[in-house]
Amino acid sequence: MVNSDRIDKMIAAVPPALALRAGLELGIFTCLGSGTMTAQNMGAALKIVPDRLARLLYALASVRLLEIKDGEFRNGAEAAAFLDASKPTYRGDDHALLRELWGADLLTADSLRENRPAALHDFSEAGPEAAAAFSRMLAPGGLIFGRHLAQEIDLSAIGSVIDIGGGPGTILVGLRERWPQIAATLMELPTVVAVAPDILSEYGAGDVVVEEGDITVAPSIGRHDLAILKAVVQVLPPDQARRSILNAARCLTPGGEIVIAGSGVVDDDRLAPPEGVFLNLTFLNLYRHGEAYTEGQYRAWMTEAGFQDISRSRLADGSTLFRARLTD
Repeated sequence: MVNSDRIDKMIAAVPPALALRAGLELGIFTCLGSGTMTAQNMGAALKIVPDRLARLLYALASVRLLEIKDGEFRNGAEAAAFLDASKPTYRGDDHALLRELWGADLLTADSLRENRPAALHDFSEAGPEAAAAFSRMLAPGGLIFGRHLAQEIDLSAIGSVIDIGGGPGTILVGLRERWPQIAATLMELPTVVAVAPDILSEYGAGDVVVEEGDITVAPSIGRHDLAILKAVVQVLPPDQARRSILNAARCLTPGGEIVIAGSGVVDDDRLAPPEGVFLNLTFLNLYRHGEAYTEGQYRAWMTEAGFQDISRSRLADGSTLFRARLTD
């Protein structure tokens, strides 16, 4: 007999996610750290009315992100490991980006009815303030991705890396924590180039070379051992996506490697993985042409560009990773 259990579970999953995001924005898990606090004490620390704050604290305790005993709250095991900003394993700094993405997701029906992105984001037309704000939202996630990538691949023989379309360039910061010998270059559009050096300096990476350019038009002015395209191809229309990979190949030395990564990748049947399938809906609301392209499309473009030994894997952060080597 058919019932509504699966539908009910989908709906029920939304409020806990929103409570988690609110807790991150308010800094609840970092405020608790390894200690315990009452709602009264935390309210004073966060400058929030305690009785109102308590509703969120109990909600987070109900999904075991917090624990409560004798009126005092403490971080649960997962929150202590991943949601306390003082920890190197912190995963919560994307809360500002999540607010933008989830807000866009609510507009999917509008985007389809109106045949236009209801929450349009255009990198090429962004003003200085908007570019700076969005780049800062991307910075924490870029750092985490760089750390994951540094664990995933051996870069001991890599001398030069170019991050193409890498926003604030913090992927390079994460990479060089493990592989400090790398000479790093960020290639970005003019609006991002204007703000990236300041952000990189804040992360202690003022020596990263920041190069203005559009990978859909031309390659970098230099040649590098490794090229990274993270969440770039997926925001472009098919012809530009193809050209971005062709030009990325021209940024490499003979035998150089490419890494293409992002959540905007789907299997050839377009039914999985779920993050790619549903991010494809998000793209409807943000971009005029962005799309979660299939594995087959990526492989075809990479082969045309002269890459071989193409592999697909999954990083610890859930994103898809394509790797390949340029024919000598």
